[in-house]
Amino acid sequence: MLEKTGVPTPQEIEEAFPSQERLAKGPVAIIECYQNIPCNPCYTACHKEAIKEFEDINDLPQINHDDCNGCGLCIANCPGLAIMVVDSSYSKDEVLIKIPYEFIPLPEEGMIVKGLDRKGKYVCDVKVVKVLKSKTLDRTPIISIAVPRQYMKVIRNFEM
Repeated sequence: MLEKTGVPTPQEIEEAFPSQERLAKGPVAIIECYQNIPCNPCYTACHKEAIKEFEDINDLPQINHDDCNGCGLCIANCPGLAIMVVDSSYSKDEVLIKIPYEFIPLPEEGMIVKGLDRKGKYVCDVKVVKVLKSKTLDRTPIISIAVPRQYMKVIRNFEM
């Protein structure tokens, strides 16, 4: 499916997420990297060693979710925009999702934007909680959005 549509299957998405118990403990990186390509910036960015060292530069990244603290350093370092951080402990009704965002203009904190699924289809409105711009031009901005809990595994982007 991914080769034809560019969209992972529901099973691939489910396998990328940690257990509900781990999600409840706080922020954790979710790596949605599904193709073997020569790449490892996520591994080199991870100071917690949650992303395991690659035996071959073409390997898919492997993450130990229990070792991950959700710091998000891997998000801005991933050239494929394949990593997000999910914080299921954010509130009773919402999760906080940190995603890379390479469009301009950047949204402003407090904005209500259109939450999109992996196909780019509108799902629901979400709130921009934080906009983190890098001090260097070589890093992707990270946008934190509050997403209704039931759409935690559905929302992957947004549009203004």
